[in-house]
Amino acid sequence: MKIRPLNDRILVKRLEGEEKTAGGIIIPDSAKEKPAEGEVVAVGPGKRSETGERVTIDLVVGDRVLFSKYGGTEVKLDGEDFLIMREDDILGVIQA
Repeated sequence: MKIRPLNDRILVKRLEGEEKTAGGIIIPDSAKEKPAEGEVVAVGPGKRSETGERVTIDLVVGDRVLFSKYGGTEVKLDGEDFLIMREDDILGVIQA
């Protein structure tokens, strides 16, 4: 199944959280926090300005991004969990 986000929305796949701490302690699933990092899977065309022109999104598919922990709307597609969020919900792009 494919999905195309509308306007300034972005489809993000949340990256897996850490399995253990820096000291080597394994973190159980019940104590894990939701990761606030993900990979952009699809990008909408951008929102329209007041003059009607399309304002493109600064992100591209494949970007690793940081977002607020509880931002976006969770959706399940083909058994996988994704987030749909607005461009404004993205806090930054992680550069390698």
